Amino acid sequence: MTPSRRGFLAGAGLVALAGCLGNSTSELSGSRSLPTAEEQLPLPTSPENLRDAARSGGPPKDGIPSIDEPAFLDASEAGFLADGDPVFGVVRDGVAKAYPQKILAKHEIVNDSLAGTPVTVTYCPLTGTVQGFERGNTTFGVSGRLINSNLVMYDRHTDTWWPQMLATSIPGPWNGDPEIQSLREFRLVWTSWKQWRDQNPETEVLSTETGHAKNYSRDPYGSYNPPGGYYANETLLFGGLNPSDRFDPKRVVMGLRTPDGAAAFAKNALREAGQLEGAVGGTPILAVFDGRYDTAYGYLNPDERSFDRDGNRLVDAAGTSHEPDALPLSRVHTFDAMWFAWAGYYPETNVYQ
Repeated sequence: MTPSRRGFLAGAGLVALAGCLGNSTSELSGSRSLPTAEEQLPLPTSPENLRDAARSGGPPKDGIPSIDEPAFLDASEAGFLADGDPVFGVVRDGVAKAYPQKILAKHEIVNDSLAGTPVTVTYCPLTGTVQGFERGNTTFGVSGRLINSNLVMYDRHTDTWWPQMLATSIPGPWNGDPEIQSLREFRLVWTSWKQWRDQNPETEVLSTETGHAKNYSRDPYGSYNPPGGYYANETLLFGGLNPSDRFDPKRVVMGLRTPDGAAAFAKNALREAGQLEGAVGGTPILAVFDGRYDTAYGYLNPDERSFDRDGNRLVDAAGTSHEPDALPLSRVHTFDAMWFAWAGYYPETNVYQ
């Protein structure tokens, strides 16, 4: 029999916390403006169709508890992390933070702040996606529903549903007529603890003192290093919206989308080539690999500028050298995703490898 998500989470002690809810809407009084993107991101179908595609993931609303009062450690104090453990890193205004994957796998949402800006860090184990959003004065929680096997968040001010990968509001059972808009995103780098620490020795690390009694020594879904469990096999607990056999369902792609469309780059191909060209909505794009973190960045490249690799740096026609995350082009939000999930939401996506 196919294992259920409830079975995974029961083994991790999550389902028992179904009654330990986070802040309710009634506790959030006053103005709760939510920062949104200048343009709405593309939806694969109507918001109503997405709502109808939702299904229960097992635990109820807030049954997977968000971390609402995160604590952090210095890197030297993070003895619970091995060098190869995945972390999700971000630097803002000179302050670096790392969110360990094995903590996020049991909470999926951390309501935090970066350099004074309220943010939400999210991770969906079922789709292999980590996303950061500015949250204004509200907080986000886990709705208990999935669309395309992907986490559906809700904000605690309006009770609006927000599918994590789409970063866009849709109707749900608690708010049937929300304004359809997209959240303001920021990039989190999926990398290893050693790689992040080497580049950011002064980093802060999310502590296991989360306010919840959990064993953070293991991930109920398996492991990325070495690969095993759900992350490594072809089994989908909940399936995808638009099944595609173009690649193995859990092959990792680096995806990007603009209001004009979506594109994906096979991560292993980017790792080998160093950079790949493509297009989204008729606009040339460039994806470049960053060996410091084993990640990649996507750029709009309408003038089709070319760059030569010099180790891990890229050199433009004028001879100026740039880090992979700082090319003189317009950078587009790019993130890791399992192929089945990316294809489920963006079935017409261009794929480059």
